[in-house]
Amino acid sequence: MRITDGGRPIVTSLLLLLLLLYAPGEGCGPGRGSGRRRRPRKLTPLVFKQHVPNVSENTLGASGLTDGRIKRGDARFKSLVRNNNPDILFKDEEGNGVDRIMSQRCKDKLNTLAISVLNQWPGVKLRVTEAWDEDGMHAENSLHYEGRAVDITTSDRDRSKYGMLARLAVEAGFDWVYYETRGHIHCSVKSDSSVAINFGGCFPPASHVVTATGQTKTMAELEIGDKVLSVSGEGKFEFSDVMAFLDRGPEQIAMYYTLTTESGRSVSLTPKHLIYYADPDKDNSTLVIDQLGRRTPFLNITQELPRVTFAEDVVVGQYILLARGDGLTADLQQLPHRLYHSTHVSDVEGLTSVGVVLDRVVSIEKRPIQGVYAPLTTHGTIVVDGYITSCYAFLQDVHLAHAVFAPMRAYHVIRQYYVRLSIEALF
Repeated sequence: MRITDGGRPIVTSLLLLLLLLYAPGEGCGPGRGSGRRRRPRKLTPLVFKQHVPNVSENTLGASGLTDGRIKRGDARFKSLVRNNNPDILFKDEEGNGVDRIMSQRCKDKLNTLAISVLNQWPGVKLRVTEAWDEDGMHAENSLHYEGRAVDITTSDRDRSKYGMLARLAVEAGFDWVYYETRGHIHCSVKSDSSVAINFGGCFPPASHVVTATGQTKTMAELEIGDKVLSVSGEGKFEFSDVMAFLDRGPEQIAMYYTLTTESGRSVSLTPKHLIYYADPDKDNSTLVIDQLGRRTPFLNITQELPRVTFAEDVVVGQYILLARGDGLTADLQQLPHRLYHSTHVSDVEGLTSVGVVLDRVVSIEKRPIQGVYAPLTTHGTIVVDGYITSCYAFLQDVHLAHAVFAPMRAYHVIRQYYVRLSIEALF
C-alpha cells in the first residue's frame, strides 16, 4: 500500500474517470478476536491454465493497464530496481543480469515468495527464468517490458510443485498469477504508480470480518469469493462477495490510525481510508439508554446517509458506526429511514439481526503495522472489527469511487450468472 501526503482530489478524480473509459475493473490494526486458536488454512494448488484472479491480466482487478515499454535509455528505467536476493536463483540466460531487474513492487512480492518457497520445501529455492525484457521476446503489451512480470519455477525444476508454487505466489501478494505452461508460472503486479494501489484503503492482517457462515476471518485469512458482512446501497446489512484485493502484502509495512472507542473496541485503517462517522452535536442525533445504562447516541431519523471521512481526519469525540448483532438484541436500535434500520440476516446461526450503535472515539494512535490488505466487495463497504467502513480511500466522494469499479461488478455478476447456469446444467 503506497501512503501519500494529503492526496490530490482533482487529479485523482480525472485518473479514475480515465480508468472508466479505458479499463474494466476488479481500503489496517489488531481486532478483537474470539480467543480461539485457528488452524492454518489449507492451501490449494492452482491447476494448469488457471489464473488468479479470474480476470484478464491487464484489467484493474488484476495487474492493470500497461504504462508502456521501458528501455535502458528511458527516464523510467531509473525506477526499476535490481534484485540480489541470495534465496532466489536467476537463470540469466542473457548473461547480463537482466533477469534481476524489475519494479519495486515486483521485487517486494518476489522476496516474500522466496521465503514461502523455502518454508514449503526446505532446501528448494525460488528460480526466476524471466523478468524485465529488453529484447522484445514477448507479446506486444507484455508486462515483462516494464519489469512488472516474472516467470518462475522451483530450483529443482520439479513440475509437480508448480501448482503449489502458483498458490504461494497468490498468497505472497502478486496481483495476477497464471499457471501458464507446464514449464513455468507467470506472475505480475500493478504499476508502482497505479491508481488502483493508491485507491484502496488497507487494513492490517489481524482485523476481523464476519462471513456468511457466521464465522469470523482475519484479513490474512480472507479469500476472493468469500462473502462478508457489509452495507448495501439501500442501507441494508448484507453479505457481499469479495471480488478482489486492491492490495495484499503480508510483509509490507504501512502507517495505520487505530481508533479506540468508548466501548473498548478499536479499528485500524490507513490514513486515507474512508470510514463512516457521525457528530451527534451537529447531526441532532437522538439519545437512548442501552442495556449497560449508558446514554448512547443514535442517528437522527431524518438523516438519510452517514458521512464519510478519512481515518486521519477523525477526531476524539466523534462517533463511528458499530454494527451490533450476534443475538445481542438488547443492544440493537431500530435504524431510521433507509440506511438506519435493523436487518435480519438469514442462514447464519447466532447472527439473526444486526443494528447500528454510534460508538464515541476516545483515543487515536498512529503507528506502523506489518501487513496490508485491501479487499474490494461488491457493495464497496465492509464491516471490519465491528465497524462500518468503505473499501475505498483517497477520494472522499464514495459515489465516484464506487462508479470506477462498476465494470468489474458487472463482470462479477455476469460470471456468477454463468456459474449458476453451469451448476444447474449438471443436475
